[in-house]
Amino acid sequence: MHSEKVKNQPKIIVLGSCSVDFTTYCPRLPAPGETLHGTKFTTSYGGKGANQCVAAAKLGGNTYMICRVGDDQWGKQYKEHLKNLGVNVSHTHITKDITTGIAQISVAENGENQIVIVAGANNSLSKLDVDLAKDLIRDADLIIGQLETPFETTLEAFKLNNGIKLLNAAPARTDIGEILPYCTILCVNEPEASLIVNFEVELSNVKEALKKILEFGCDTVIITMGEKGAVYSTKKYSDCVHVLCDKVKPKDTTGAGDAFVGALAKFLTDDKRQPLHQIVGAACEVATLSVTKEGTQTSYPADFSYTNKRYDYVIL
Repeated sequence: MHSEKVKNQPKIIVLGSCSVDFTTYCPRLPAPGETLHGTKFTTSYGGKGANQCVAAAKLGGNTYMICRVGDDQWGKQYKEHLKNLGVNVSHTHITKDITTGIAQISVAENGENQIVIVAGANNSLSKLDVDLAKDLIRDADLIIGQLETPFETTLEAFKLNNGIKLLNAAPARTDIGEILPYCTILCVNEPEASLIVNFEVELSNVKEALKKILEFGCDTVIITMGEKGAVYSTKKYSDCVHVLCDKVKPKDTTGAGDAFVGALAKFLTDDKRQPLHQIVGAACEVATLSVTKEGTQTSYPADFSYTNKRYDYVIL
């Protein structure tokens, strides 16, 4: 439940997706038309929105989840699950005559994954839901959006909010220009950034990619680069900063990007005096910790402090 200590903290709102992950573990990913024997099957809670919300909540954030789940067993269980993690679920709506969103995930022994998603109730998240939560959205310290729920709903919420607007433009798509001027921070990985700029983004050309994305109107752009850390640039300071992270042997990379976004949200609202490279470095560390464990939300750390740490970075 929302403890008194958490209630007095900055409000982090996540508007986005909830889905149940059905995960099979196998020696390698199957080729088209191939049947493989897997080693394990698990059912767990996922969806980019909920993952990001849980990552922030587990780090002690005052989180609110605005989403839609189905009127099936999974929807009711999901709402209860979020509540048990301390997330405020007053705007987690059970939707009649539709299934809760699901993701079918295959994870190979080397940590690679393949995912198929069926959106279900996530497609029903509408401007009406934004209207029902308008006071909460307007006054929130930070709002997170992604692209697994209807775009116009996220756009409406971003227009309304007076705080930090953090967009994780995932899954990748190109037609997001309309929302970018409302974004305080855009966070994307390399393939997502590549789709926006129309060339393949890698470390050697990331500086040009950041410059091009900033022209769309957001204040700050962060491109996450897996084990290579993250690179960012802002409208105010044109420096391109590469924040490095520790190399680890990954067990399961599912949901690592969501761990980064949730941690970023929590740390951005924690201490306004921290330099951005410290906040990005800490979010990278949370994501790195998450890939060393199997599972998605279960792999997110709960006890984490970065106040005495100094993260390495270079100006590109």
